[in-house]
Amino acid sequence: MTLPTPRRGFVDVPGGQVHYRQAGQGTAPPLVLLHPSPGSGKMLLPLLRRMAQGRRTLALDTRGNGDSTPLDIPDPGIADFAFATLDALDALGIHEFDLFGSHTGASIAMETAIQAPTRVRRLILDSMGLWSPQRREDYLARNSPVVAPDLMGSQFNWAFNYCRDQYLFWPWYERTAAARRETGLPAPEILHDFVVEVLKALGTYHMSYRAAARHPKRDRLPLITVPTLVTSSPTDMLIQFLDEMAALVPGARRAVVADPETEDGAAIAAGIYAAFLDAA
Repeated sequence: MTLPTPRRGFVDVPGGQVHYRQAGQGTAPPLVLLHPSPGSGKMLLPLLRRMAQGRRTLALDTRGNGDSTPLDIPDPGIADFAFATLDALDALGIHEFDLFGSHTGASIAMETAIQAPTRVRRLILDSMGLWSPQRREDYLARNSPVVAPDLMGSQFNWAFNYCRDQYLFWPWYERTAAARRETGLPAPEILHDFVVEVLKALGTYHMSYRAAARHPKRDRLPLITVPTLVTSSPTDMLIQFLDEMAALVPGARRAVVADPETEDGAAIAAGIYAAFLDAA
């Protein structure tokens, strides 16, 4: 089976440009994918190709990540990223759409659906951290440090270890046996691409991460009014919050899916997502 080949583009928005990847066509509302932090929409290419078999599907680089211009706000919140998402879709001529978000992208997707319930037809929230106050402060202090280039090139070594350790530990900065993940490292090509995407946004990647950590998710999830599917994969460290997410969103459906960032996982997850989006 030949999967659609995504094409890349930029769209002008207030304050800069948003980079996106898209593929597919059809009569269904477009599906918009919002990636985890750090990284870019490139992380969701396996899912984009699968979902594009039946509908137009777009993966945006959120502002300040990948190739998208950062927000011109000193300390943006998730609401700012949500409004920026709507700006990009306005510029693309997309009014009604389905929306998928993973990790930080799930926080942005949630807030987008709250701010524009008449535009978001259906919502998929994949894995979200519902932190305790102590864990939130720990994340803000240690999870997304501000890193600047230097003449010794230390940023390259930092970025490689930072990206690699996200596959080995959770959280990545707790390099202990107790924090060890069982998933192992991805293919070298995938790790390379991850590192490159983080390096592109070295000075701004932390903004969306910190916005998600600060966002009052438990207070905001009950405000969602659109049909919602909450998901996570068994290998995702945030699956521990899946049941609480489902309970907080009014009328939410719940599903355990395979990892949508891998080729095999996306093939399985896409079937579950498509069934939810296509349901009467």
